[in-house]
Parts: sequence; structure tokens; C-alpha cells
Amino acid sequence: MDDVQNRFARELADAVAAAVAQSADVERCRERARAAGYHLHLTLEATVGFAALAGHEAEEAAAATVDGPADELPVFEVNANDRRFLRSLRIAADEVNVEETN
Repeated sequence: MDDVQNRFARELADAVAAAVAQSADVERCRERARAAGYHLHLTLEATVGFAALAGHEAEEAAAATVDGPADELPVFEVNANDRRFLRSLRIAADEVNVEETN
């Protein structure tokens, strides 16, 4: 995949991870599993495919979706729940000295 496709795939993965992390249903299931004495491990697998749009339509779509330079990453906050979720998935988040929000 090229850089643009990688960026879109990364943004999609981040959005899915955030949605799962914020899901009250998922957290309730994890709590019930812990209460029953189990460590719940969740692995999600997704296949992402890209198909190029034809001609001028592709240029318009690309212009509409690019908000800034391709090397500019969105700014986001990682709170204590995010870190706990990532640890539960055995994903190491880069530690940065920031104030965590709860």
C-alpha cells in the first residue's frame, strides 16, 4: 500500500480501537469475565481494501479527504482507560509525560 492508503488504514484502525475502548458493552463483558476469574483477551481482525476511483472523480475525492500535509498526524489524547485497554490487548503505548485525563 502507498502512504495515503496506509494513513487511511491507520486512521480506520484507530477509530475502531477507540470505538471498542469506549464501548460500555465491551467494558461490561470484560468486568463480568474478571468477576468470574478470567482474563479476557480480545483480538480483532479486519481486511481493508482500496479501489481507485476513475479519473477526475479520484482527484476530487483525494482533495476532499486531505486536511493537511500527509506527514502531519492528528493530535489525540490517551487517558487511563485507553492505556488499560491497550495493555489488555498486549499493545505497548509509547509513554509520554502528559497529564492523563480520566
